[in-house]
Amino acid sequence: MTTTSVPTAIVLVANRGEIALRILRTLRRMGIGSVAVYTDADADAPHTLAADRALRVDGYLDAPAIVAAALEAGATMVHPGYGFLSENAGFARACADAGLVFVGPPASAIEAMGDKIRAKDTVAAAGVPVLGGFTEKPGRPLSDEELVVAAESTGYPLLIKPSAGGGGKGMRAVHSPDTLLADAAAARREALASFGDATLLVERLVQRPRHIEVQVLADGHGNVVHLGERECSLQRRHQKVVEEAPSPLLTEAQRERMGQAAVAAARACGYEGAGTVEFIAESGDDGELSFSFLEMNTRLQVEHPVTEEVVAIGGVRGVDLVELQVRVALGEPLPFGQQDVGFEGHAVESRIYAEDADRGFLPSGGPILALSEPSGEGVRVDSGIAEGGEVTSAFDPMLAKVVTWGPDRAQALRRMDAALAGYLLLGCVTNTAYLRRLLRHPRVVAGDLSTDLIETDPPETSPDRVPEEVYVAAALDHQLDLEPAATADRFAVPDGWRMGGPAWTRWRLRAPRHDSAVVYVRRVAAGSYQVRVAEGAPVAARAHRSPDGGRLTVTHAGRTRCYVRAHDTATAHRWLGADGVVWTLHEEPVAAALRDDEAAADGTVRSPMPGTVLAVPVEVGQHVTAGTALAVVEAMKMEHSVPSPIDGTVTDVAVRPGASVPMDAALVTVTPDGAEATAAAPSDPATSEETTR
Repeated sequence: MTTTSVPTAIVLVANRGEIALRILRTLRRMGIGSVAVYTDADADAPHTLAADRALRVDGYLDAPAIVAAALEAGATMVHPGYGFLSENAGFARACADAGLVFVGPPASAIEAMGDKIRAKDTVAAAGVPVLGGFTEKPGRPLSDEELVVAAESTGYPLLIKPSAGGGGKGMRAVHSPDTLLADAAAARREALASFGDATLLVERLVQRPRHIEVQVLADGHGNVVHLGERECSLQRRHQKVVEEAPSPLLTEAQRERMGQAAVAAARACGYEGAGTVEFIAESGDDGELSFSFLEMNTRLQVEHPVTEEVVAIGGVRGVDLVELQVRVALGEPLPFGQQDVGFEGHAVESRIYAEDADRGFLPSGGPILALSEPSGEGVRVDSGIAEGGEVTSAFDPMLAKVVTWGPDRAQALRRMDAALAGYLLLGCVTNTAYLRRLLRHPRVVAGDLSTDLIETDPPETSPDRVPEEVYVAAALDHQLDLEPAATADRFAVPDGWRMGGPAWTRWRLRAPRHDSAVVYVRRVAAGSYQVRVAEGAPVAARAHRSPDGGRLTVTHAGRTRCYVRAHDTATAHRWLGADGVVWTLHEEPVAAALRDDEAAADGTVRSPMPGTVLAVPVEVGQHVTAGTALAVVEAMKMEHSVPSPIDGTVTDVAVRPGASVPMDAALVTVTPDGAEATAAAPSDPATSEETTR
């Protein structure tokens, strides 16, 4: 795409992580000065170091402080990123009042589309199809009786969602009147906490819907175009996991219909800049596709790279949506029209989350001991982390995005599988292995997607057992530590050597949430060994470390694998990753929120993740039944209700709302029915188990 020069400008990026780094990359290429903001937790974060200048603020939602920082730094423009303040009309006005150009739509458009009720009315007036349902008036919530009547009139199932905000926060699916009032109360609480507005919008719940969104661009000269659609149907808890462009569902005619509807929605609110119009699509019994307006995100979306990778302007593939945002904000007209927009190939994006998919997608955290991100033809990684940093519960769990392009969908998916296999983050649990399993799901491969696929037709689970080759690699990794120097006293090396020949060295290894294994290793020569697992037969093996000690190459049972080896001297952890799966083999006990063994019988309920306690709806002396919510913990935009594992009486409440808790912290103790109900202080998590080597 041909570009023109830009006037002298300095842009403050009011965001963090991969979002800020993505924007800074474009600003640098355009020759525009940049300013970052950071909190104490991000003083040495990659985005802080990447900008020309960085200023400290107390919080990323502190609009007055960010405006003040922009003025202090001499910035002329503010880019809000695609989170935090990007859809805050008050912030857009504050920037304008301070003489700063806001890289985004007018405040009036943000207000019109930011309120889902107003947005629905606005686009419906422009002829855009909408779902049936009912709404509340701001500040006037429906009574329980009114809510029940309105729900019966609309018909079940229903979807409750906050009128303000987005990202799946506060959304609840309601399938029967039995849960309506409880779900509405929970949605209001989460909406108020997240957006400061408890007003609800209730719509008919579409069965097996497709979530398809259209990228739009508009300038200040009356030009509005669309850049095609993105398929965003693979979601968990209403949060997107994998996106792709174009959608495997739409025909050219359907794409044009949906694109024109998106353009009409943008025109209806006087939009300028880059935005996304989201639709719910469903196929009828006759196979005919219908779609309805869901919402408009008045900002750049997390998944915008897949559009950038497939859009071709004038036959040249690749656009930079951030650059176009900046140029529109500077008053330039769009450099192309709808007739110039074409598409080439297929792109897929996978979101790398700090979460444990095998434990209900619970957020995780920890130090980033080692990081290796994929590269190569058709591979792009937008990341906001670096080795030496730490993943905490203070921010969104998304760490990076892996994007692959191919001439067709099958090639893009193959490249994604290889890229995810090459992505390695050691120190906290991520969802990379889960993503590979998800993308191999037969329905995903066939393009038969729906927003409930992950919930109702999940991919295969992770292996129940640690692969034997991982235990072998761990044993050889330790064995290499015992390799004698040329001048060493052989009797001083504890590797089992003895007069008359080599002997076996026994290693006991344990991986989190798995049984321990015993591996025997016998050194034959430098780098050559015999290995047997438990009582199995000996197998020849070879092991070699890279000169820097960071990689371990193991040949065992006819296969050669390369492992990343990181060593944290503070905890003596050793980490091994193989085939996209990261196994942790170490000497620490395994934490568990609700243990399935006898330890759970004591009724001590622990936090399943590090986070903040939102509510403790029980008190000492209260009788509860199994499944009763004892506490609500929030971390990384996720609210998790912790249930009682047993029937019994609450004998201790160890936390209060607002408290920050680590993973496995004791929350509430319940004494089982039939046991003596005496209050006791909750015990600490176990601090020792059979150790490993």
